[in-house]
Amino acid sequence: MLGAGTGVGLAVATRHKPKKSAVVVPPAPSTTAAPSGPPCPLTGVAAPGGSVPQRPALAIKVDNYPAARPQSGLDKADIVFEEPVEGGITRLVAVFQCQEASSVGDIRSARAVDVQILDELSKPLFVHAGGIAPVISLLAQGNLIDENVFDHESIVTLDPNRVAPYSTYTSTAQAWALDPSDTTPPAPIFTYSKTIPAGMAISSLHIPYSGTNDNTWAWSSSADQWQLEFSGQPALLSDGNQIGATNVVVQSVSVTYGPWVESGCCALEVQSQMTGSGPLLVLRNGEEITGTWQRSSLSDATSLLASNGTTIPLDPGNTWVEIVPDSITVTPG
Repeated sequence: MLGAGTGVGLAVATRHKPKKSAVVVPPAPSTTAAPSGPPCPLTGVAAPGGSVPQRPALAIKVDNYPAARPQSGLDKADIVFEEPVEGGITRLVAVFQCQEASSVGDIRSARAVDVQILDELSKPLFVHAGGIAPVISLLAQGNLIDENVFDHESIVTLDPNRVAPYSTYTSTAQAWALDPSDTTPPAPIFTYSKTIPAGMAISSLHIPYSGTNDNTWAWSSSADQWQLEFSGQPALLSDGNQIGATNVVVQSVSVTYGPWVESGCCALEVQSQMTGSGPLLVLRNGEEITGTWQRSSLSDATSLLASNGTTIPLDPGNTWVEIVPDSITVTPG
């Protein structure tokens, strides 16, 4: 497995504490007019054409190893989940509903945590490139429609300019066409509001998953979004644009390893615990809001709660969810 040589045993660090110099930003009234049509369930943005597309959420498993970059289609996803996998690397679950992408990839194999991620998305289609037997068994028991590309080669496009395993792509249209009878949009999993909750102004947030997956989210006031960097360099897509997000949700989770080996002698399956509760950071509008995430069962959506117990609303737009082992220090800039 690529990346298996990268150390997973990151040193246990102290919990993230805001800088004393951080500026407290009071709640601000909304200055933006309400959407003219119904909101997209997974972004809170007015639906294209005035109506929510009658189709389920579509989740596509995308690689995030350096050799797989630049990826395609992530800018059209409503939500992207970044998950730690073996060897200190990460992979992505790109979730589409309101927008379409002509090319998404490269597509890679499933992991155990995918079931926990996808269970809150109202039985989405899940497109992936296989997986080890225990993980495929978990998918069969999950609240999702398993669409393994090895069983649907007709939706696969192989990029002649890339070598395997980094050459497998599809389009959202082809993926949704696998189950055209499913016309039910997903229920929302987050709350959205243009009113900015109280938080602390920060310019960036550093999430050092590993040497190969060293993330920094930097606030761009001109673009009005958080922009991703890998090891200090802009994280670019295949079209040359930098990966950006209206919201970044950072969930600190408990992680164990095994019992399965993903590849080779020592690449144990990373088991992230996505139920229960844990520390939370929400980035929106150039500020950081601290709180707690809570999820009592896999059938429930994850609640984003401020210190006073109220729900932290996201800014209408796309969201990147960072699933971060609680042994990793997350630091603001």
